[in-house]
Amino acid sequence: MTFRSFLFVPGARPDRFAKAFAAGADAVCIDLEDAVPPPEKAAAREATLAALRQDRLARPAVGLRLNALRTPAGVADLAALAASDARPDFVMMPKVAHAEEAAIVAEVLGPDGPPLWPIIESAAGLEQAFAIAAAPRIGGLLFGGADFAADLGVAVEWEPLFLGRATVVAAAARAGVDALDVPYLDVEDDAGCEAEARRSRGLGFTGKACIHPRQLAPVKAAFTPSAAELARARRILEAFDAAGGAAALLDGKLIEAPVVRAAKRVLAAEEG
Repeated sequence: MTFRSFLFVPGARPDRFAKAFAAGADAVCIDLEDAVPPPEKAAAREATLAALRQDRLARPAVGLRLNALRTPAGVADLAALAASDARPDFVMMPKVAHAEEAAIVAEVLGPDGPPLWPIIESAAGLEQAFAIAAAPRIGGLLFGGADFAADLGVAVEWEPLFLGRATVVAAAARAGVDALDVPYLDVEDDAGCEAEARRSRGLGFTGKACIHPRQLAPVKAAFTPSAAELARARRILEAFDAAGGAAALLDGKLIEAPVVRAAKRVLAAEEG
C-alpha cells in the first residue's frame, strides 16, 4: 500500500497513540528517535512495543522509527524488537548512510520481518541513496529534509533542498519503491502545507509525512487525484486500447507508452 499521508507520534506519549491511530492517516509511525529525550528512551521503547502487540483491527498501518543503528539507543531498539512478539507493519530507520545498515536490520529481524523505510537525511546518505533503495526488503524512502538541511548548512526551503528531494525520488523510482517527503514544519499553515505537498507530488513523491493531525487533510487533498485527473487518465487508457496499443492522438496530444504509464499511476493513486 502507498502511504499518501504518514503521521508521526512521539513514543514517549502513549496517551496520544489511540488519537493518532484514529486521525485518518494512511500510516502512523511511533517515533523512538528525535521525539524522545534520552532519559525517556527505555520507557518509550516499552510503550511502543506494547502498542504494537495490540489488535490491528480498526487502525491504519502502524510502525516505529528506531534510533540510528550506529547509536546505543538504536542497537537497544533493534534488539528489543527482535526479541519481542511485537509485529509492526514497517520499521523506519533514521540517518541511513549505507545499504549495509538496511541489510543488517533485515537480517536481525528475520525473513518474515516487516518492510524497512530508510530515511535519507545527510550528504552521505544521499550519495548512497540508489544502493540503499535497492537493499533487502525496502518498502520506501523518506527524505529527512530538516537533518539534511542542517548537514548542508542551508535553510529548510524548497530551493536548497531540491536536489536532495529529486535524488530520493529518482532512487526510489529506480528501485520500484515509494518515496515520502519531509513534513511541512509550520503546523498552523494549512495552505502552505497543501501547496508544498502538491509540489512534492509533482516532483514524484508518493506521499508526505506529517507531524500533526491537522496536516493530514491538506496532504491527502494534494496526493488524491482530482475528478478531472481521473477522467483524463481513463480517457488516455481508452484511447490507447482503441489504437491497439499503438501511438494515438487524444485532444490533439500524442498518447504513447510513457503517457499511459503516467495515467496508470494516477488511477493507482485513487486506490491508495
